[in-house]
Amino acid sequence: MRFMVIVKATAESEKEGALPDPQLMADMGKFNEELIKAGILLALDGLHPSSKGARVKFSGKSCTVVDGPFTETKELVAGFCILQVKSLEEAIEWVKRSPHAGDSEVEIRQVFEMEEFAPILSEEQIQHKVRLRAELPNQTIEK
Repeated sequence: MRFMVIVKATAESEKEGALPDPQLMADMGKFNEELIKAGILLALDGLHPSSKGARVKFSGKSCTVVDGPFTETKELVAGFCILQVKSLEEAIEWVKRSPHAGDSEVEIRQVFEMEEFAPILSEEQIQHKVRLRAELPNQTIEK
């Protein structure tokens, strides 16, 4: 099972030009090495503040682009990783061990596997999507 671990933004992470505390970065590096050695880390990255981003809103066939920053910090994402573990409980146990600074929040969400779409897609459609996914650069997901 794959899970996306979503690190919520804070007022500090949303500051223009703000970088994490060097000690936190060192601690996070050690923790990430643990995840790699355990063979469960598939991807991870941090995100620039929303002031450097945009939102695209769709309404029917039209769309509107809204430039950041966005005011609701608690609704923003500061970073993410994708873990491949046996259960939500295992993902939670790993996240509980992760370093953090001050008040922070992390959300854990299971990633859909193509087979879960069997009720609405044919086997041919599922296999086509699996083949396309395998062509993505840096693809490390194994079944």
